[in-house]
Amino acid sequence: MRVTAEGLDFGYRNRRKVLDGLTWTVEPGVTGLLGPNGAGKTTLLSLIVTLLPVRGGRLLIGEHDLSTGTGRSRARHELGFVPQRFSLTGELTVAETVAYAAWTHGLDRRECGEAARRALESVDLAGLADRRTRTLSGGQRQRVGIAAALAHDPRVLILDEPTAGLDPGQRLRVREVVAGLGADRTVLISTHLIEDVAHLCTRIGVLAGGRIEFQGTFPELEALIDDVPGASAYGSGFERAYDRLIARVGERP
Repeated sequence: MRVTAEGLDFGYRNRRKVLDGLTWTVEPGVTGLLGPNGAGKTTLLSLIVTLLPVRGGRLLIGEHDLSTGTGRSRARHELGFVPQRFSLTGELTVAETVAYAAWTHGLDRRECGEAARRALESVDLAGLADRRTRTLSGGQRQRVGIAAALAHDPRVLILDEPTAGLDPGQRLRVREVVAGLGADRTVLISTHLIEDVAHLCTRIGVLAGGRIEFQGTFPELEALIDDVPGASAYGSGFERAYDRLIARVGERP
């Protein structure tokens, strides 16, 4: 299921436009969203998951138009969202937490236990189903959050900084889980960690100046590097190309 933005505009009161005619299509698989701080990544995600209203342009989840109430209502059944910061009720077990998420997304109470089991298997946490969430590590908590977002079997999964604050081992485990989820759904990851995108994403979009300034693959972005004498030898080609792209956008009048 695709996520499609066409001429998408959004601005907050008394501020310039955060999104300015943004056009982008996110295809099935794992796609990364990069951009400097303040570029509007969180705003774009909030529009996609219907936390903010679409005020200008079009935004579609599959065929569901998010500018209409009916479209937003139907799209929510297709969406799973893991925000950068979320809380878990420490006294609930892992299975209870995910089953409750399934119920809040409209599943019949009798189906929630089985839905939780399937979701926990998908993030490799079935063995911790009876653990209290207060006893979990940071990486385990993140995977519980992903399982909760998957409990109603959405076709589109949105992850905001899914590995932020995790140690290297925990990041690796979360990446392994997320990589497998893109096999049969659309996964969009917003992150500032280049290594997450490098390990997870087959395609990327770079948001800067209110628009998607690049969409494609790592080699395609690396090909944008100008062959400048004395260019820094530090960092990957992808990192240097990304940095120069952002700098060029910032230099525009």
